Amino acid sequence: MEDYAAEGKCLAHVNGKVVFIENAVPGDIVDVKLFKNKKDWAEGFAIHHHQLAAQRVNPFCSHFGVCGGCQWQMIPYENQLIYKHKQVQDQLTRIGKITIPEILPIIGGTHTKFYRNKMEYTFSNKRFLLPEELHHEAISASENVAGFHAKGIFDKIIDIDTCYLQGEPTNELRKFIKKWSIDNNCSFYDIKLQQGWLRNLQVRIATTGEIMVNLILGYEEEEKRELLLEEVKNHFPAITTLLFTINPKRNDSLNDLYPQVYFGKGFIIEKLGDFSFKIGPKSFFQTNTGQAERLYQVTKEFADLTGNETIYDLYCGTGSIGIFVSNLAKKIIGIELIEEAIKDAKENAALNHIRQAHFFCGDVIEVCNDAFLSQHGYPDVVITDPPRAGMHEKLTKKILEMNAKTLVYVSCNPATQARDLNVLNEKYVVTKVQPVDMFPHTHHIENVVQLKSRN
Repeated sequence: MEDYAAEGKCLAHVNGKVVFIENAVPGDIVDVKLFKNKKDWAEGFAIHHHQLAAQRVNPFCSHFGVCGGCQWQMIPYENQLIYKHKQVQDQLTRIGKITIPEILPIIGGTHTKFYRNKMEYTFSNKRFLLPEELHHEAISASENVAGFHAKGIFDKIIDIDTCYLQGEPTNELRKFIKKWSIDNNCSFYDIKLQQGWLRNLQVRIATTGEIMVNLILGYEEEEKRELLLEEVKNHFPAITTLLFTINPKRNDSLNDLYPQVYFGKGFIIEKLGDFSFKIGPKSFFQTNTGQAERLYQVTKEFADLTGNETIYDLYCGTGSIGIFVSNLAKKIIGIELIEEAIKDAKENAALNHIRQAHFFCGDVIEVCNDAFLSQHGYPDVVITDPPRAGMHEKLTKKILEMNAKTLVYVSCNPATQARDLNVLNEKYVVTKVQPVDMFPHTHHIENVVQLKSRN
């Protein structure tokens, strides 16, 4: 294994062919089973390790290798940052085919455990069995469990003992609800049959100390629900707001559901810098608060604001980036497709007494027509923070028409960011590149790019 490629896969060469390999570390010597085999490249996974890389360390989680949530625990964190930095360099040059300046040193996480502010757990009556358990007659998959989906398997859940992604009371709470429900003969959800009472648990913990818990149930059973929620409330006094949601659907999405408050105010307050943000059970918010503040600080610096600029904040979500840079902006125009996120953005702007921020719901391409730009003013700075798929080609063309002097592109996927930068290269030059690690022990990396008009 020579190096890491995209998506955490290792890279090797065999007789001139490039092979991408899962379940390996650079420096390993392995046997590989291929599942794709083309003329110039192949994909496979390691089935036997002849020699382990010297850089390997012992993973700290007992579920590592099965859960799939933290793929890189076997690599020292300082080495993870090196690979992520190289990933950004490779994708911007190889996919983007553009000239970039020297990439700034990656901003690593100050906390590599318990860094997530949000976790979602699944309850199920089917446990994922480890390979060594499959042929034991005494071991059955029919067991009530609480945890995460096994990688690539939709209907079985890994029964998690301790997860190191979020601080307590997340593990204690999950295990308490599981035990209480078993002791009280509650039915756990059967994902394949789409039936059962206990479905999901959502836990949000803010740096302010506020904790929000949302219990998702397959159907209403008021007496049992009241008993469980009261037990949770009494055993976990640190919880500041407790909700429940009835979800009779086939999927787990909360977007079209209605969480109901059992006690508390129904939301928590999180802080980023000097700004406060109201977060409800359906709100989108960066899941690593500490690194989000560093990410937004980079975005603010890259915007080169003087206090006289009109900023267009595209894919603005709940308005967190626009609000964070607001004290150096003349006007902020935030645009987002999800109506509930825009509602949150307006509330967050009001919460922080920001009067120069205006938020609009709709598709960016449709909203930013000539009439809109004439009414609200053409942007001096455009900040865009799209999902992993990147920006639609029509939007990149629209940004070229806006003719802002500065663009700041925040991305959670450098590969699609590189593709978009190639289009923007027609009128803009990349002047700064700053990777930020939001998710230690995974192969994911955020990247912020500053672009300046060539005019």
